[in-house]
Amino acid sequence: MSDFDAWLPPLVMLEDYNGNWTEYLEAIYRIFKRDFIDSKPNFPGYRVGLKRHPIIEGKEATFWHFISEGRIEKDRIPDLRRCEKIAWPRAIIDAFQSNNVCAWSTLRGNEKRMLLALVDFSYIVVLVDRGEYVLPWTAYCVEREHQREKLLREYEARRKAKNG
Repeated sequence: MSDFDAWLPPLVMLEDYNGNWTEYLEAIYRIFKRDFIDSKPNFPGYRVGLKRHPIIEGKEATFWHFISEGRIEKDRIPDLRRCEKIAWPRAIIDAFQSNNVCAWSTLRGNEKRMLLALVDFSYIVVLVDRGEYVLPWTAYCVEREHQREKLLREYEARRKAKNG
């Protein structure tokens, strides 16, 4: 970690579970459950819900979207970098009004989404705005520099439009 992200919870590593995927999956699920089921993030002006279905292996859809990638729900593949950061989405949502997070709204199709990014745009949490509540939708690492630059441009354009 660098200085700008030292406030984030520590990574949860597969090595900490001797490479045992089953134990690791249960450990990261416990963190997700603590952060999104047993308690809820603070997102002023909105209730934070959860996309529960489809439930796979007894775990909610949002959990799988936080730890895996792929367009087809049943074919999503776990991503260790996402798994390691399982405690980050809650921390980022809770800190969205701080200087640690860049936040903006955008449309993806007909859906209003709120994007919360670390200030270097290396990690994104996506919330779907449902009016009175938001749904944590996914969270992911932004691997490529050109993707980070694109997100930065989008953020700056939204901020400029908002400030007139």
